[in-house]
Amino acid sequence: MKIMAVDYGDARTGLAVCDRTEFLASPVGTIEERNAQILAMKVAHMAEQYEVGEIVIGLPVNMNGSEGPRAQKCRAFAETVQAVTELPVVMWDERSTTVSAHQILNETNVRGKKRKDVVDTVAATLILESYLAHRRNVKAKGTESK
Repeated sequence: MKIMAVDYGDARTGLAVCDRTEFLASPVGTIEERNAQILAMKVAHMAEQYEVGEIVIGLPVNMNGSEGPRAQKCRAFAETVQAVTELPVVMWDERSTTVSAHQILNETNVRGKKRKDVVDTVAATLILESYLAHRRNVKAKGTESK
């Protein structure tokens, strides 16, 4: 099944989609939109366009496991997305994905405006990769116990 990951931001929201085998996560772009309702509709449209079966929204949990105002905002956005699509919407711990995205961009020497344009899609890709690894791990454990 194809899955879309969303790195929700106040101004820019990054998107990534995996292939049907759930092996390869690829960035698919950034949506620049500040209105959460309009953004949710755009995310739902992109999910339809990419024929995904599930949407994963990054949840910025604090390092101690607590949820702050940003996490609450992401949960509210997930509810808005759920209201405009029939697809399952899942929240996924995105701790440190933006930091990791910046590290990747440092290593690849991406700077300036180009960096600003891609950091959200890189973060969405990292969220999706983490979620896919979890799904593979759960499937592997499920077959071991049978």
